[in-house]
Formats: sequence, C-alpha cells, structure tokens
Amino acid sequence: MTKLFWNVLKVSPVIAATFLSANSAIAAEVNEEQATSVAQLSKEANNIGQVTSVSQFSDVQPTDWAFQALQSLVERYGCIAGYPNGTYRGNRAMTRYEFAAGLNACLDRVNELIATATAHLVNKQDLATLRRLQEEFSAELATLRGRVDALEARTAELEANQFSTTTKLKGEAIFSLSQAFGGKQADITDGNGDNHDLNSNATFSNRVRLSLESSFMGTDTLQTRLEAKNIVENDAVTGTNMTRLGYDGVTTGGNSLRIDKLNYAFNFGEKIRLKIDAVGAELNENVNVFNPDFRSSASGALSRYGRFSPIYRQAGDGAGITVNISPSDKFTLSAAYLATGRNDAADPSDGEGVFDGSNTIFGQLAFKPNKAFNVGLAYARTYQTANEVNLFGSTGSTLANNPFSDAKTEADNYGLQFTFNPNAKITLGGWVGYTTANVLTSDTSRDANMFYWGSTLGIKDFGGEGNTLGLIFGQPPRITDSTNITNTDSNGTSYHAEALYKMKISDKILITPGLLVIINPENNDSNDTIYVGTLRTTFSF
Repeated sequence: MTKLFWNVLKVSPVIAATFLSANSAIAAEVNEEQATSVAQLSKEANNIGQVTSVSQFSDVQPTDWAFQALQSLVERYGCIAGYPNGTYRGNRAMTRYEFAAGLNACLDRVNELIATATAHLVNKQDLATLRRLQEEFSAELATLRGRVDALEARTAELEANQFSTTTKLKGEAIFSLSQAFGGKQADITDGNGDNHDLNSNATFSNRVRLSLESSFMGTDTLQTRLEAKNIVENDAVTGTNMTRLGYDGVTTGGNSLRIDKLNYAFNFGEKIRLKIDAVGAELNENVNVFNPDFRSSASGALSRYGRFSPIYRQAGDGAGITVNISPSDKFTLSAAYLATGRNDAADPSDGEGVFDGSNTIFGQLAFKPNKAFNVGLAYARTYQTANEVNLFGSTGSTLANNPFSDAKTEADNYGLQFTFNPNAKITLGGWVGYTTANVLTSDTSRDANMFYWGSTLGIKDFGGEGNTLGLIFGQPPRITDSTNITNTDSNGTSYHAEALYKMKISDKILITPGLLVIINPENNDSNDTIYVGTLRTTFSF
C-alpha cells in the first residue's frame, strides 16, 4: 500500500475505517478462493448487508481501536456492511482492486448524500481525503469500471444470441481410423482349424451426437440426444465380439439421424435423484461404474469391454426409472427397473411391454470411506425373452452371452467394483463378476455359470499436461461350468489386453491412439491372437 494510504490511516481513522469496513468482508472471501474478478466481487458483495448499529457485529468490541470510527460511520454515513452471520472480520487483508471497489462504493454514498441536500454531513477534511484517495487509486478505479463495462457488454451479447433460455446444446464428433488383423478368425468351439482367414481392411468412420439439455427448475435436466454413426462392428470379420470398439454401431442406413436418448432427471428432496428414461436407458450412464478414466465411449477405453464391468450392460437401450439415494458423502444406494430393448417397452403385444418383455432389476451400494478409495457391490436380476438373449451386452464369448441357443433365459448377476487413487495422478480400478443363468422353456433343466474380471491403470499428465496413459487387462465373460449344455468355453481362457494414450490437444480436441490384443479369442487356445489398432479423434463443442 502506498505512503499516502498509511498517512490517511493516521489522519482520518473515519475514512480508513470506511474503506476497510466496506470491503474487508469482500476481500476475506475472495482471497480464500484466490480470485479477484469483478463478477466474484459482486457476488460476494450481494451476501453482505448494511447494519444500523456497531453492536450488531459479534466480533467488534468497545475496546477495539476502530470502534469509535465504526460507530461514527454507521451514524453519519451508513457506509458500513457486515456478513449475514453477524460478523465484521475487520482484520482480514485485501487487494488494491478490492480497496478500489470499496472506495468507489463510498464515493457513491458521499455523492448520494450531497445530492439529497445532506452535504453538511460530510466535512471538508473527509472530502479532501476522499479526493486524494480517488486520485491515488484512479488507475485501479478505471480498470474496475472497464472490467464491469466489458462484462456487461458480453452478458448482453450472450443474452441476445443465446440458443435458448432453458436449453443448452452440446455436441460431440468422433473420427475413427481402425483395423483388425491377425491369422484366422476366431472359432467358437473345437478349434479344428477350419475357420477362415482374418481379412480386414482399414476403416475410417464417424459418430456424431447432439444433446439438447433443458432445465426448468435449475436442478432438473431433460435430455434429448440425437445420433448418427457408421462404425461397423469388428465381429463380422474377426468372428468374436471381444474385438468390438467401445463406440461402434451403425444407425439405420448408415449415418441416419435418430433420437438416441430421451430422459428426464430431477431431485426428490436433497438426497434423492430420480431419472426416467423413455428411450436409450443405460445403467452405465445412470449409476457409478467405478472406472472414471475409461467409462466414456468418446474419451475412455477404445474397446467395449475396457469401459466398465459387463454388469452395467444388463439393460442396454431400454426404458425405465433409476433412483440414486445419497444419505451421506460416504454411501450411495442405487436402484433401477428397466425394460430392455429399444422399442420393447412401447410394444403392447403379448410378451412385450414394460413388464412382460425383457427387463432388468438392478441394485448397487457404493461405499467411499475416503477420497482415495471407492467400492461398489452390484446385483442385477435379468429376464430375456426368446431370440433376445444377450447376457453381457456383447462382451465376452458368444456362448457366455447366449448359452441356451436363444431360449428364454433368466439370470442373477453379482459384481464387485472398485477405484483407488494413491495420488492425484494415478487411478487403479477393477471389477469382478459372477453370473448364474438358467433356461425357462425346456423340460430339461439347463443352467450355466459365468465368470469375468478386469483391471485398469490410468496415469494422468503422462508425457504432458492433460494427457493420460491407460492400461487395461482382464478376462472377458466365459462359462465356467454348466448342466446339459452341448458347447461350453472349455477349450481355454481369453484375455483382454489394451494400451491407449489420450492426448489432449485442447479443451475441445482429444486424440487417442491404442492397441487392443485378444489372446485365445472365444476362450479357445487354438485360435490365433487378434489385434485391433485404432486412432480415435474426439471433438467436443
């Protein structure tokens, strides 16, 4: 602070207390947040209220050195403010910008007194001191006014050109360059060598999503997402779903636009969040999947299996309701009922609809004892009608996904997931799952048990700020034992290995090269190892 300011403190304690009182509260809060923008100052100022008596401050005592000055300010000028909790906090430090903001406020008060013919309340000494302070801080005052004018102009421009007062438009585009290669296609059962050569060409494809997110109360969200894509699934040339990418798929006709998701989420009290999906419901988007670095199809793992545990694929593309209850910061209870299948919930015919068609009942308990560790226990009860059986959402072996040849199937799925952050840059994650399934349309009892696991490692800021190195390894779902099933996964165990590197070009552009390796595809150790090289570029807007 300049020599003039210190002289002012000695000459006029009234003026000094004026500035300190008008702004120490603002300075305290803003300094705590390490910010001095005009918007923040205005926000903090709105939380401070004028007082009519010094006794209203719980932390100001008659023995304080500035008590008489504060008392005089209240009685003569009414130019003093405090916090809503009744404190003054007069010993807090402030910046020159904050001092300038307080000076401006007091000048406005003096001008107001003069304009209302109460100039006699301001003596010549006070006015002279104010004039000298105004000259000393003229640069800061000019800067402050300029920043306010710029913010007002920008706000006016945004309001004039905004898309909607209630709706935000978000966009995402993926450019994907990929190719699968290896010896032969995967053979499901006997591995007798009669499977075809793996002849695959490099592909360049895309996926585009536009999401309209509307809010009517501030805490609710109505999402309408449009999607178009032409990323052909790799299983057509490799013979196994284990080689699928996490963002593949083709909309009708190839790149035709469709409504991909329609849902509404809102709070029911302070601790309960409800989400109603009309179409496109996915458990992985409604609950915690404990794989923050790799869960996203646009910025996470390149593979389908590497994104999260298959237990979250039990109800893909359906309709229903999800509830998340958080009684405390340490616990979250999630529950969902979803009718699976894109149009099944809207079909009134026999064997379809909300309750008669394929459906999933899901529950999860998440426990976070500290910032470093997070664990979840999940359970899903699934019922799938004939010709719609896909137990693991096309992850794992063909036999594990459909062990009873498209017969009506029910299954109990159990999952344990966790995330561990030893420090801010390293994330360890993993999952293990077990499923028991049995057929519902046969006189002969048939059942199968399936097992899977996965582990992930994410290293942030690896090789550059914002970049992430990712390693994923695991065993996709396979049949471990069964009753009265002809074909089983008894010829070996498949392993999923994946390495990727997310390069943050800017806040809106992410480039991710990576390699997926499937060892013993289709749980058959006679099959050749299959590789999938991929370069994914994601644009967000």
